[in-house]
Amino acid sequence: MQTRRSFFKNIGWGIFSFSIFSQTPFSAFAKKLGITKKEPSVFFTTGFKLMEVTDHSVLVWTRVCKQAEPNPITHQRKETVFRHPIDFDETMPVNHMDGGVEVGHGFVQVLIRGRGKDWTSDWLEAMPENDFTIKATFDNLPSATSFQVFLRAKEELGSNEIQEVEGTFTTAPSPDQIVPVLFTTSTCQYFWSFDDEKRGFQSYDSMRAMKPDFFIQTGDYIYYDKPGPLAKNLEQARHKWHAMDAWPSLKDLFRQTPLYMMKDDHDLLKDDAHPASEAYGDLTFADGLKLWYQNVPLDQKPYRTIRWGKDLQVWMVEGREFRTPNPEPDGPEKSIWGKEQMDWFKESVEASDASFKILVTATPIVGPDRENKKDNHANSVYQQEGKELRKYLSAIPNLFVVNGDRHWQYVSNDLETGLMEFCSGPISDYHSQGWDADDYRPEHQFLRLKGGFLSVKVERVSGQAQITLAHRDVKGAVVHQQVFEKALG
Repeated sequence: MQTRRSFFKNIGWGIFSFSIFSQTPFSAFAKKLGITKKEPSVFFTTGFKLMEVTDHSVLVWTRVCKQAEPNPITHQRKETVFRHPIDFDETMPVNHMDGGVEVGHGFVQVLIRGRGKDWTSDWLEAMPENDFTIKATFDNLPSATSFQVFLRAKEELGSNEIQEVEGTFTTAPSPDQIVPVLFTTSTCQYFWSFDDEKRGFQSYDSMRAMKPDFFIQTGDYIYYDKPGPLAKNLEQARHKWHAMDAWPSLKDLFRQTPLYMMKDDHDLLKDDAHPASEAYGDLTFADGLKLWYQNVPLDQKPYRTIRWGKDLQVWMVEGREFRTPNPEPDGPEKSIWGKEQMDWFKESVEASDASFKILVTATPIVGPDRENKKDNHANSVYQQEGKELRKYLSAIPNLFVVNGDRHWQYVSNDLETGLMEFCSGPISDYHSQGWDADDYRPEHQFLRLKGGFLSVKVERVSGQAQITLAHRDVKGAVVHQQVFEKALG
């Protein structure tokens, strides 16, 4: 078989002619002259994520794929909330499903470059037991430094055919640095609630345009228990991750923005999931945990805190793994967080000297929530811990709660304690439901039955630390914001 290089050599055109032809699509010449070119065999179709960035480290995650683009969207959707697909065959093979991506074996190497120095991983093998995902952790990095990231993939170690993608990120500043910081947060994204047929979700492109320092996804990243398909086994559950990660708007944000992910019930098992939940079809709570950590491979506990300079510290708490089962009677021992996590939180938040403290929780602490809900601190089923937690948090100066899970945007001020809670609302307008837009309660300072995201900005204004929490629509326009200066305390 004649290769492209030998073709040019044999006809005697040399390097000059090669440089001309390299600017022209090769396929046109190959077709005429019978020259074949082997197509790539591995791809980064579901992107990569720059996770758990600190002032000295980053975790790079990706998945090896066997097709260049996800399957096209072929089903029409209902004109109702969530936009469920019409006439979807739940029994079809997942490799035929809308948004599906075939994944497979390969090797990945990660290189990061900053301040004139390179850090390079080994060639890491993507294996079926991990759904062909890999992670590479880099430590001992300089703080407040911008890095380029390069990922290379090949099917076999001896192969010369390499796929490459690249991105950027910046490590956090040290805790004594006074620097402005902007982050965004969102929640609740069902694949079929997309609002851009080519890109996926407009909110992600709107966030990317803002160039946030980092992004926190507060749970329900996917929905195992919504159709298209209903994920009642491991193969269908994995498909949900593949299809969501392949949306271009997500891939483009994640390639340049540090990401922190939290889990909630729908991307773990089913609605209101807890450790004693019955299986969802063949999918168990343990299966959900395994899949979660394949896609969000933390190097530490699922509850953690990040410091971003002198003026901001953020706590992300875990609400599913350690909770007392929802149906058990309320009382002093019933908990969503569990004792170990509660002790960790109190110790770390009391030790912090950050100007502002943000508690990010997948579910509400203040609410109000619907009377029929039974799995968060705003509900009666966890009333005792919720009441104690609101009292404790409200006594900490300059602390605010940011939550996900609810399908509407709101700001609430707890009538008993004054604790402030900001809910980002769902990722798209199509996903918004569950509350009456006219049901404006006394604790509500803002209420909007639409989708979008929340941005949080911390900066110094005339030497005074200031925080701005802004609700935005899917296009990024501010629909409500509140500004606070650091209170003495």
